[in-house]
Amino acid sequence: MKSRSMGALLAAALVCAAGEASAQDRAAFGRAMDAFASRAMQRVEAAPGLAVAVVDQDGLVHAAGFGVADVATGAAVTTDTRFYIASATKSFTALSLAAMARRGEVDLDAPLADWAPPSGVPADIAARITLTDLLSHRSGVDNDPIAFRVAYSGDWTPEVLWRLTAETGPRDTPYGQFVYANSGYNLATVLSERRWGRDWRDMVEEEVLTPLGMSATTARIDAARATAAVVAAGHFGRIPGQPERSPLQKTDATMQSAGGLISTANDMAIWLEAQINDGRVAGRQVLPAGLVASTHVSQVAQDATFGPYVRTGYGLGWQVGRYGEDLLIHHFGNFSGSRAHVSFMPERRLGVAVMVNEDAFSGDLADVVANYAYDWFAGLPDIEAVYDARLDALIAERDRRRTGIAGTVEARAKRARTLSLPNAAYVGDYVNPAYGRLTIREAGDRLSVAMGVQQALADYLAEPEGLRVELTPFRGEGIVFKLDADGRPASLVYQDAVFVRN
Repeated sequence: MKSRSMGALLAAALVCAAGEASAQDRAAFGRAMDAFASRAMQRVEAAPGLAVAVVDQDGLVHAAGFGVADVATGAAVTTDTRFYIASATKSFTALSLAAMARRGEVDLDAPLADWAPPSGVPADIAARITLTDLLSHRSGVDNDPIAFRVAYSGDWTPEVLWRLTAETGPRDTPYGQFVYANSGYNLATVLSERRWGRDWRDMVEEEVLTPLGMSATTARIDAARATAAVVAAGHFGRIPGQPERSPLQKTDATMQSAGGLISTANDMAIWLEAQINDGRVAGRQVLPAGLVASTHVSQVAQDATFGPYVRTGYGLGWQVGRYGEDLLIHHFGNFSGSRAHVSFMPERRLGVAVMVNEDAFSGDLADVVANYAYDWFAGLPDIEAVYDARLDALIAERDRRRTGIAGTVEARAKRARTLSLPNAAYVGDYVNPAYGRLTIREAGDRLSVAMGVQQALADYLAEPEGLRVELTPFRGEGIVFKLDADGRPASLVYQDAVFVRN
């Protein structure tokens, strides 16, 4: 880029701060972002692939892909590669319900009892809480069995989920207090699906994706994999220089309303343009004026930090907070080898989406790349040196995590076997009405544990008759067998729930 006078630089900075990057600034930013993202990928090396999109009020500023989508295939990441966006899905689900409310089909602030069919939700809860409560995480209630089945095990049918509405109960924290969880979204869509006969996937597609032209964004990941489209797989960068595929990949059965979409850099650019311009895309008012903006309004207060971000509230599917001195509306997501950063600055009219196919050892890379974009347009002095230091910190954290995981794996390998019977004695199916079926099998000289699509080899707990299992990678959980009067395994405890042997 040619040198410019101080006055011209100041004018350009003011224009960029307003989110109106000139063509020259866009080109310069694209070169800078590509150079930084490439350097970051090489230095951090734990993530196989990354995609980024940056937009302003006029649309796409820059989009690019780096690395590979799947180490098994070597497919290159492009701006059309579909990444799992995890909890960033919540903003799509909430906007879909808000669109229905705008047409008068439902009142977001009416008690569930006023519009939902009679369900297992206790009458006192149904008479008190609303869709706004559920979508803003202030309801004071939870339903872990539904959340577990739809996000983790995938062992459900609509009939099972309807029965499990009876598992809805109060939290330890009171109504009106922010407590982040998937179950509010899951309960909202189980009820809405029964009320209107429309699956949440269809609702999001019809209310949001199709109007906006986000044709590559979908909840139907199995169908996407069956096409020629490239779908990024989740990975873990546990071994230096050798990212490995996560053993737990998303399927249609575990794509759910609180975390169930895949998208591309190109589609996320459309999404962010719609957020910045309150439903306008490419100069056309696609969604009703005021609808998109209504989801950004904080519905509940919080006082939290997440890395460099301060969080002061939560709207309908969006975290409300700040990055530095700038208002930042954002939502992130991660699950078993996937990480997404989706954010925008409404005052600067600038938005960024970064998707990475690794989350345990370099997931914060998504935030670093996004922050680079914001700081570049803000004219941060010595930005390359500043961000080299941030990469140094990210690499140090990566190494700390790798060392910690290696140590715990080694320590678990040294644990003594605490089962009193031969492995074969524990083999079988164990059932809990709320959580479903848990299956124990022999796997060589070890035992394996399976629940729906989840399966993993078990280690031992120090506790007698105990196993430790990571059905979700790097999330260890205990299983303790209970023996009957004859000394045979009759049940087990997992997730604080009792599973009785079939």
